[in-house]
Amino acid sequence: MPVTKWLIIVALILAGQSATAQKIVYSEPDREDSRRMDFEIVGKIGSNFLIYKNIRNEAWISILDNEMKQIRKEEQKYVPDNDRLINVDFFPYSDFAYMIFQYQKKNVVYCKASKIDGNGKLVGEVIDLDTAHIGFAADNKIYSAVTSEDKSKISLFKINSRNKKLYLLTTFLYNDKLELQKSSAMQIPMEERNENLGEFYLDNEGDLVFPKFYRNNNDNISVAFMVIKRAQDDTLAYYPLSVEKNMLDEIQIKVDNPGKRYLLTSYYYKEKRGNIDGLYFYVWDKINRKSTMQITHAFTDELRQEARGDASMKMAFNDYFIKHIITRRDGGFIIAGEAYYTTSRFNNWNRWDYLYGYPFSSFNNYYYSPMYNSRNWWPYRNSSQAVRYHADNITVLSFNNAGGLEWSSVMGKSQYDDETDDNMSFQLMNTGGQLHFLFNQLEKRNNLLTDFSLNPEGQLNRNPTLKNLDRGYEFLPKYGKQVSARQMIIPCLYRNSICFAKLDYN
Repeated sequence: MPVTKWLIIVALILAGQSATAQKIVYSEPDREDSRRMDFEIVGKIGSNFLIYKNIRNEAWISILDNEMKQIRKEEQKYVPDNDRLINVDFFPYSDFAYMIFQYQKKNVVYCKASKIDGNGKLVGEVIDLDTAHIGFAADNKIYSAVTSEDKSKISLFKINSRNKKLYLLTTFLYNDKLELQKSSAMQIPMEERNENLGEFYLDNEGDLVFPKFYRNNNDNISVAFMVIKRAQDDTLAYYPLSVEKNMLDEIQIKVDNPGKRYLLTSYYYKEKRGNIDGLYFYVWDKINRKSTMQITHAFTDELRQEARGDASMKMAFNDYFIKHIITRRDGGFIIAGEAYYTTSRFNNWNRWDYLYGYPFSSFNNYYYSPMYNSRNWWPYRNSSQAVRYHADNITVLSFNNAGGLEWSSVMGKSQYDDETDDNMSFQLMNTGGQLHFLFNQLEKRNNLLTDFSLNPEGQLNRNPTLKNLDRGYEFLPKYGKQVSARQMIIPCLYRNSICFAKLDYN
């Protein structure tokens, strides 16, 4: 057979394989699965997929098989009703999952844990973790829980902020059997009125790391520290960031466990409330306990032109937020950001009025949580004015281990909706050899789930339309969760119900 014909046959085979590389399977919604239902994707336990659901003061686990058919519903009778339930967190393992939940009864907040198997059944007894005595009705979480990347450690902590100048941090470190390894209570001086704590992260050795910073009247960060609470210590170690003449925006931290380091990054400004000029990097070496990098990277005009959307060149990144930080084994790292803003008839979105304190802060009179509330689907929306949400371009920047830019890529998109941003933004799926960016694109008046992939060299590809992308399903990609190396569960709205779609990369 001539070589040309062989090439045509091979090309057709490869085209057929790429067209079937992704597959979507939908679950059937229950009668109870209305838009008012609160839910969370637990993960893949054994061969089943578990979804937590809560509505009308009833909580249960829905168990789905590989074809997304419901095997059973297992009621979680020990979960208190919604009037008392404050927060739920799930930590999945290969054959079970922990659920850590907190609720209030009278003037006491209880934090407890349950172990759930692959059939949604309670294993053993509910475990009492801690209690906090308060004098008010709590609607924000008192306790925060984080896990390490290898899931060998879980840290539970609470911050008593009754004394505004001296917070009390109480931490509990557990192993993967939920056995207490260490508890500590430490004071955090908050000398300035506008001092804040950032999000907490836990590494594989059980060390907690978080930023502490000073921001004057919702302005730029002018003073900042990286704070480490080592696993077996009862003290906090403070390491100042040399911001110098630059000012920082929102500090993000990525734990690089293989590299034994922490990467702190933020957009930075050269002048107060000015335009975003670039990215700031700070790298901490855990082994030698010293900083190995503290530099800034200014955005070029070429990148600004590509990323700006409808903004001017100077203001190109003013609406951007850092969404993902990915570290590489060679010491390099990837930063993904997205343009997000709102508009209304009465008041255009203002970064300074909106960003700080959201979504990472919540206050009450006694306890303060720097962690966002993990109950991420909020079906109740109340707004005193018409608000339009916008989520536009995505930028992906790859840097080497010295902080030098290797390549950049911009995914152009324009998303907007009124009163809600549930179907906007994107979800990232890491299949090892590629990064997949999943988001809705408006095509012929229908929102279609779109898949862009990036390879390690920065080559961007728009993949073929996902197979079995049925009409009538409205995807909520930002609430999706990667549950295995090549599987993601994404919630969908179908008519007036919530269902779930399994996306397979074969």
